[in-house]
Amino acid sequence: MKKFIDNLFSKKLNIKVGECMTVGVFTLEGSKSVVDAAKLLRKTQVGCVIVTKNKKAVGILTERDITYKVVANGKNPLKTPLSSIMSKPLRVIKASESVENAAMAIKENKIKRLPVVDAKGSLVGIVTEGDLLRVYPGIVDVMAENQLVGSAEEGLTVTGVCDVCGAPSEDLKKVGRKLVCEECREEDEV
Repeated sequence: MKKFIDNLFSKKLNIKVGECMTVGVFTLEGSKSVVDAAKLLRKTQVGCVIVTKNKKAVGILTERDITYKVVANGKNPLKTPLSSIMSKPLRVIKASESVENAAMAIKENKIKRLPVVDAKGSLVGIVTEGDLLRVYPGIVDVMAENQLVGSAEEGLTVTGVCDVCGAPSEDLKKVGRKLVCEECREEDEV
């Protein structure tokens, strides 16, 4: 079983950040006030805003930044510019990078959100821990299925879902690279 688990997690699937990111990022100029950001966060019901300077992303502001750096310090949110409390430097990842790289960047930088840029460096989305967690079960399912199909021997019967008809079966056998139920095997012989 340990070998199965090790093989399962050693395989890499080629899922790109662009496939699981949230498209559409809210931005505000760094000269805007914390109140402007708080209103935008409430209106859009998101947890962060990307701070820009001359339309270029330079930082990120989260609800936590507002709480810890403004409210807890007694600063005036009407007079505090975003540029003075934003988290910087802004760490980004390219949409063409793998989800593994995004997960590592989030872990290594101890952050929860990672802005996503295209090949030209333009902001195109954001990937969060939640986005990666939503993709993760699907990755595990695909990897487990690939491992099961790859390790099934001719003539060995396994339980699962038929790759031809999609029905659950306790009598799946390997036919080529597919696991096929008895009914579908019989139809193929006819």
